Amino acid sequence: MAHMEWAEAQIAEIDLLSSMFPSLEEFEITDQLALAELVERVDNSINTLTSRPQFVIKLKIGTVTKEVIVTIRCTYPSEYPNVLPEISIRCSDLNRTQQTQLHSDLNTYLMDNCCGEVCVLFVLGWVRDNAHLYIENSSPTTWATKNVSDFPQTKDTFTRLWIYSHHIYNKIKRKNIMEWSKELELTGFSMPGKPGIVCVEGSKPACEEFWARVKVLTWKKIMIRHREDFTLDNQDAEGPTGECKNKLNRFTGFKEAMFDPHGNRGNHMDLGQLYQFLNDKGCGNVFQLYFGIEGK
Repeated sequence: MAHMEWAEAQIAEIDLLSSMFPSLEEFEITDQLALAELVERVDNSINTLTSRPQFVIKLKIGTVTKEVIVTIRCTYPSEYPNVLPEISIRCSDLNRTQQTQLHSDLNTYLMDNCCGEVCVLFVLGWVRDNAHLYIENSSPTTWATKNVSDFPQTKDTFTRLWIYSHHIYNKIKRKNIMEWSKELELTGFSMPGKPGIVCVEGSKPACEEFWARVKVLTWKKIMIRHREDFTLDNQDAEGPTGECKNKLNRFTGFKEAMFDPHGNRGNHMDLGQLYQFLNDKGCGNVFQLYFGIEGK
């Protein structure tokens, strides 16, 4: 990508973030001069870059006990998005060890999934999905050794995660997805191929444990495209075990779903059949969230 294309990509991403976070309390450009110089270079077709735009985004993250503010500071190197941006994250509820681990895991995620493309939205999504794990636990990886019955249940929440992957081919990954969903007592489905889609639903801690395990596998790209959380009231929580959650389930059990595989490698599914499947489960609206078009 030429210098001019890098500059145009930087400006386009800042414009998008400005529209998503219109308040200065959420999004602030901390080096307006650098941004102005960048815009001037693009307007005058000057094919060199020296400006390093900087900005701050503040996210509200819900934990088990409270809502906290996570501050994300971003600086664009002149070669971004050909190289990764400089990202630092601060939160008063994180100690030094937790913060170091969070930065390390975020950088690993970006290296594995986002090199060569604009990625601040991926950063925001990752922080929204994972920051609470570092705040609530000394190390999120300790969850991998726990059973579903060990998870904290201070709030009874039913969660549904809609996960999108560039592709799911590997037999071991497919086996892990099936086995982990069963182990964690989750329902839903997995659609292998390109793209790969996974939906899991069940208790919030179990869904988050499933995501914590899946995301650290080697992927070209994987993200939570959509998340649904339903807090059960006290009356619901006092009912028979599983009764209230069963009312929220869209799926029975967990299965690998195939929809008329085709293509040279047999790795593309019939998206029309996928939409019909989702629609039959009362989830047809998710199709547009995945693919940006209405299903038919």
